Amino acid sequence: MSYEFIGYQDREELIVALAQRLTGDLVAALRHNDRVAFAVPGGTSPGPVFDDLCAARLDWDRVDVLLTDERWVPEDHERSNTRLLRERLLVERAAAAGYLPLYAPYPEPEGALEALAEPIAANMPLAVVLLGMGADLHTASLFPGADRLEEALRPDAPVLLPMRAPGAPEPRITLTAEVLNGALAKHVLIFGAEKRAALDSAKGKPALEAPINAVLSGAVVHWAE
Repeated sequence: MSYEFIGYQDREELIVALAQRLTGDLVAALRHNDRVAFAVPGGTSPGPVFDDLCAARLDWDRVDVLLTDERWVPEDHERSNTRLLRERLLVERAAAAGYLPLYAPYPEPEGALEALAEPIAANMPLAVVLLGMGADLHTASLFPGADRLEEALRPDAPVLLPMRAPGAPEPRITLTAEVLNGALAKHVLIFGAEKRAALDSAKGKPALEAPINAVLSGAVVHWAE
């Protein structure tokens, strides 16, 4: 599996360089398409990147932003990834971007899958994807041991799947591996020695054990201590 690994002197250097790289990828995609889709993770790691990226000079009104995955909670919930996006990415110049939601007010994600997937499918392939990775080698909500992981890794998987995993307090909804892997540009952001060691440990493992391996080929991994 071939991917590019870039190590940075510190997190600040990574944040600035990654925001510039993502901007360049989006500008390049916009040269060839009227609209492009940009998928990003939730969690704490990408927040500082969003703080830089939201001021980037590009045609944000032609960019549709979406999450790679979401917890099935309302957008104003403290655990909502959408809340993070609205506070830190979809502001300043990037406030002009479109937003493709991964949540709708249904008790369970199964009730909203078709409606949420339709606008995403219309924007495929995704132009740029930024991914995170957990120490357990999950990415998006493709968790080892999750109830529908095997289905989510198949080439013929639907655009979105609900996902329930041991230790996850609420259901998730996630883009499937084929959708993530089909992006024109893929970046993975990781911080710290633990995740660096985890990434190294993923080599040679099947994607069922190390879901990150389903999307690493052709990606650029950005790491700082």
